[in-house]
Amino acid sequence: MAIIGKIRAKSGLLVAMIGLALLAFILNDYQSLFGIGEGDYGIGLVYGDKVDVASYSIASSKFQEQERNQAMQNGKEFTETDMEASSDKAWNFMVDSTILSKEYEKLGISVSDRELDAYWMAKDGFGVLADLNQFFTDSLTGVQTPQSIESGRVKLGATLNKLKTSKDAQSVEQWNGFKAYHTDRRKTEKYFGLVKQGIFVTDLEAQDQYLANNEKKTISFVVRRYTEISDADIKVTEAEVKAYYDEHKSDKKYLVRNPSRDVKMFDVNIRPSKADSTVFSNKMNLLRAGFSASTNDSAFIVKNSETPVYFSDKRATAVPEGHPKADRYQNYPRSLDTVFKTAAIGQLVGPYASKEKMVLSKVIGFTPASLKARHILISTANSTDAKVLAAKKKTADSLVKILNKTNWDAITAKYSEDPGSKDKGGLYEDFLEGDMVKEFGGYCATAPIGKIGVVKTDFGYHIIEVLERSAEKFPLLASVNLTFKPSEETVANMESEVNGVLLKLDRQISKEEDPFKKAALFDTIVTRASYAPRVIQIEDNAPKVYGFTTTMARDRILEMAFAEDAAVGTMTLSPIRDKDKYVIAMVSAIRPEGEPLFENVRAQMERELIQEKKAKRFMNQMAGKSLQTISKKFNTPVIDAEITFGNPQISNAGYEPTIVGNLFSGAIKKGQRTLPLKGESGVYVIQVKKVTKAPATKNYQAERDQLMQGLMGQVEGQAMGGLRKKAAVVDNRKLSELGVRL
Repeated sequence: MAIIGKIRAKSGLLVAMIGLALLAFILNDYQSLFGIGEGDYGIGLVYGDKVDVASYSIASSKFQEQERNQAMQNGKEFTETDMEASSDKAWNFMVDSTILSKEYEKLGISVSDRELDAYWMAKDGFGVLADLNQFFTDSLTGVQTPQSIESGRVKLGATLNKLKTSKDAQSVEQWNGFKAYHTDRRKTEKYFGLVKQGIFVTDLEAQDQYLANNEKKTISFVVRRYTEISDADIKVTEAEVKAYYDEHKSDKKYLVRNPSRDVKMFDVNIRPSKADSTVFSNKMNLLRAGFSASTNDSAFIVKNSETPVYFSDKRATAVPEGHPKADRYQNYPRSLDTVFKTAAIGQLVGPYASKEKMVLSKVIGFTPASLKARHILISTANSTDAKVLAAKKKTADSLVKILNKTNWDAITAKYSEDPGSKDKGGLYEDFLEGDMVKEFGGYCATAPIGKIGVVKTDFGYHIIEVLERSAEKFPLLASVNLTFKPSEETVANMESEVNGVLLKLDRQISKEEDPFKKAALFDTIVTRASYAPRVIQIEDNAPKVYGFTTTMARDRILEMAFAEDAAVGTMTLSPIRDKDKYVIAMVSAIRPEGEPLFENVRAQMERELIQEKKAKRFMNQMAGKSLQTISKKFNTPVIDAEITFGNPQISNAGYEPTIVGNLFSGAIKKGQRTLPLKGESGVYVIQVKKVTKAPATKNYQAERDQLMQGLMGQVEGQAMGGLRKKAAVVDNRKLSELGVRL
């Protein structure tokens, strides 16, 4: 519906503000968020303590309730995915609240009633809170003025006092939730305010930043890229890789900080057979003949369509796929746009594919493809009193008599009661007839351009002027749709084929002892069977699985990956059905915290060892030679570039922080040539041709501001990341639900 369709009379008690009731469960004593119970994990851990199931259940329910209501207000479906997202928000809220509550306690952060009152009332240095903005904004101009703020304090004070003193249970809950939410919010502001006070940029840091950005070096270089030699031409033994592993396994870049595991899998799409296609085609031909001859489209659709919905009004509007309003109306392929727009009423089009279904559509009418109008709403506030309605109608009629192009905006601002358009002169652009309530949309679709008329709707009297109407039309369609899906026989045949692949995988992989070779063998067998293997990584402390359509398929993957006896090579016992495909999966890596297991880094270390061998070969070949000699001998060009320390990119070479760092270390002077240097993409020999000093200055304020802005923008996220890491948060909700890890 249009914005007009969302106009509602506002109650005097405006307490349904962001986070109000759903945060009523915030607990000042964070210890009450923890439970005991059986098992080591429960639904999750924070600081090693188990999160209380009851508290989480309350939080999850409240978040779901709030977001379900918001979805309904916006005319959207609240899906299972939305429900999961709401529960995730509840979990994150509980975890962060628990962590921050400990911080508040250690630092002695509190909020007095006097401070809270000033916070709400936008006084004593506090500005207006976004979720209370409606109280402090002028209802006509939509802006804040000293008068509207003073008036807002009175209105808000009366509203809160009514809540505070009420004996009604719901009002008591709302008051407690409102106060607890803003108390916690203010504590958070104070906490991060303290953290930000520790952020500082010294003069030396600002000066270094200035020099890094403005001191330049002009260089000439040659590079032998690692891609010049095929990896297959570099021989690496298993003993060399293991020696490399022993030497580097404690390197920072290899250490596992977040335990995880990999699951390799492949998909087998379940498609209809040729026989299925023939059967479906015959069925659609029968439906087409029946639909064409039908004199009762509604009954025919209810009887034959998988989506038995029929509209005889503008809700039957259909738009081409990709249209901005495609989510609100029926869709048809863009390739059929001309067919539909030039069709005769009663003409049948299809079958055509739309949203995974095959559709037959009968054209039952047309509507303008775009409308533009402006209006003034004289609201009746749902009144049925004849005197009230007559007075409102009289106001509308009197305004029509004085309206013209020069005074329309002023009269709209003064009299219109549609908050969605009054500040735009009552203008609505590029809308469809079906976007609006029936009477409003019908007038805009049929009235002469420029004519001003009065239309009555449930919201009141609308003074409307139609400004533009597209000559192009969209069709109104009555549609029958069916899903083209494989028969039970086809599904059974496909399942038998997939089971055969699974049996072959299990038989061959179970013979292999080496975990690395198990994973490699999976890829080999799957690829030879003409399927494409893929891999997903699942964090142990926050197990989530993506890329699946059904919850059941996701659950089966988690059960396999986290089973008590799970190891590399563990496979699904049977193919997993995920709507229109089968999935076969295998645990291909398990990464405990700390030093990596050899099998998990073997491939990476082998690649790096190969690169090191290539680099040594190049360095030996390039040592002691001039750029021109190297260029001629190895057919590689001499390249000129200009570099700064602040941007470790080399033109026509790429990201090379080590190389750039070497050149600005002070060891290489103007006119000198480097020894061969190992970089990210190859081995370099570089000559410094020119050094351009940064212009002299004593003012580094711009650099200081830039650094401060960057630090301030990151501080809250980095601080919370550090706190979560310190709290060793484990999200065990899903595994606990599945009974896998208790």
